[in-house]
Amino acid sequence: MNRLILIETSTSLCSTAIAEDGRIICEKISDEPRAHASLTAVFVSEMLKEKGLRVSDFDAVAVSEGPGSYTGLRVGVSTAKGLCFGAGIPLIAVGTLDTLVWQAMDEGLVPEGCKYIVPMIDARRMEVYTGVFTPDGKQVSPTTAAIVTVESFQDQLAEGPVLFVGDGAEKCEGTINHPNASFARLVPKASGMVRPATEALKGSDFKDVAYFEPFYLKEFVTTVSKKKLF
Repeated sequence: MNRLILIETSTSLCSTAIAEDGRIICEKISDEPRAHASLTAVFVSEMLKEKGLRVSDFDAVAVSEGPGSYTGLRVGVSTAKGLCFGAGIPLIAVGTLDTLVWQAMDEGLVPEGCKYIVPMIDARRMEVYTGVFTPDGKQVSPTTAAIVTVESFQDQLAEGPVLFVGDGAEKCEGTINHPNASFARLVPKASGMVRPATEALKGSDFKDVAYFEPFYLKEFVTTVSKKKLF
């Protein structure tokens, strides 16, 4: 039997899960705003208590790699690293776009004859983090930060049905109006990581716990208030 702790904090949802032999046996989810830092470790602790397990009973911890929210990714990766360091178990990273694609497949959202799945993570305004995947989960274009226009993904849409998924897909529905386009609003969850994480475990595809960093895609930018303090 193999066991995985799964942590997904790359977007607005704070989500954790426990998988045994590729099957989710426990899950905790919250959409409370800006609560990742206060909830992620608590959720893991609650799941372990509920199932009567210790971190050392697991084969690895899988965490969302990004792209996504800078703060959310930092919280998730920091929590995962702490668990791995403390128990001496490996770290697995799963791309957020991969999670969305597998989640769409697991939830039966992929239309018949679909040529491509295009996951989209909201990056504000009309920009999204995205990539192009085949219906069997293989990524065929680099992950990029793209501004969506009426011309976006025309080559893929010309080939047949394309499913756009993620919290960035909803805002693009009025812009990408091709008849081959369909849309599904999904937020990545820890349970959606189970298949790629299990494959990584089987292949011993582990990250260096000391040096692993999330894939932010864009640099974090701070802003300075223009209001006078005095």
